[in-house]
Amino acid sequence: MKHSIEYLDHVEVDQITNLAEQLITVNRCAAVVKGGRRFSFSALVVVGDREGHVGHGFGKARQVPGCIEKANKDGRKHLVAVPMTAWGSIPHEVQGEFCGARITLVPASDGTGIIAGASVRAVAEMAGIKNLLSKSHGSTNPINLVKATLEALSKLRTPEAVAKLRGVEL
Repeated sequence: MKHSIEYLDHVEVDQITNLAEQLITVNRCAAVVKGGRRFSFSALVVVGDREGHVGHGFGKARQVPGCIEKANKDGRKHLVAVPMTAWGSIPHEVQGEFCGARITLVPASDGTGIIAGASVRAVAEMAGIKNLLSKSHGSTNPINLVKATLEALSKLRTPEAVAKLRGVEL
């Protein structure tokens, strides 16, 4: 069963004021033309407010600053709300998958920190998660790992939401 990511509405995004960006990777691509090589760049950026909202952006341009700017703009369009516990972890274990990258996110106790690779760590930090264990399986492509992590975070539900779905009280 494929899970679709539910992005925040434009109105909700406008209410988030202090978004920070973190550059994950910049790729250089060369096209061979008559006069030599023509370079273009692509950038992957994670955007978040460190208070439960995080997104990713991908931009392409002929210059590095241009592609980073485009990626930041794109990241603001792909924000996801992340539920967290009182000690800064996730409510339950969750798995995400995108193409060949699979990620497992496990809640951690207070004081553990973020135990994850560079791409997953960036997403968790921008979301405001302070304690997390993760394991990636399959592809280590940063773009696919970031998307798999965001898919996993979008599957998270609070205990209150689950209780409401089941029609029971906590």
